[in-house]
Amino acid sequence: MSLEMSNYSSRRTMMVDTQVRPSDVTKFPIIDAMLSVAREAFVPDDMKEAAYVGENLELGGGRVMLEPRTLAKMLDALNIQSDELVLDIGCGLGYSAAVIARMAEAVVAVEENEGMAGEAQSLLSSNGIDNAAVVEAALTVGAPKHGPYDVITIQGGVAEVPPAILDQLKEGGRLCALFMEDALGVVRVGYKIDGQVSWRFSFNASAPVLPGFEKKRVFAL
Repeated sequence: MSLEMSNYSSRRTMMVDTQVRPSDVTKFPIIDAMLSVAREAFVPDDMKEAAYVGENLELGGGRVMLEPRTLAKMLDALNIQSDELVLDIGCGLGYSAAVIARMAEAVVAVEENEGMAGEAQSLLSSNGIDNAAVVEAALTVGAPKHGPYDVITIQGGVAEVPPAILDQLKEGGRLCALFMEDALGVVRVGYKIDGQVSWRFSFNASAPVLPGFEKKRVFAL
């Protein structure tokens, strides 16, 4: 192992020990996935040194890679099983999809930025993740032809979740979203029961609202 690789490996361990475990995330599949996936491989080259900091990382175009704590707590709340199909919306350069792929049976990751989508797919492939596929499509459209999904994750803030996304959630499935309310965000898990999604509070976090997930303005005459 090269010195650089071992350096990143020790940073990964430190990330898990100082950002993930202290946030009450102890499920083995999550810890194992976050220790195994090279986070520095899924950021722009000039940001590799910042890959393990405890904050959202700017990817450009108003997009971020969620801080490790936020992603870990989302995955903890979702409790993804090894036989489940997951839709990962706004995967950026593919880190979230890579982590989830180690926990789920398969991941369909959606990215609307053409450059990011292409790079995410090649990074997933070159890092040996063969059970995740990237679909280039509007984030608000999702990937309905591959669904319905047991679990849906959204990698950024939302004001509301479009009905088209909720429709792709399997009956009995669950969805995690970070609802931005002013500066403070609330992560909620939605459960689909009898065709309706009911939301439960999980924890507080914050991230920029993803394109298309802003609150729709209602114009009154």
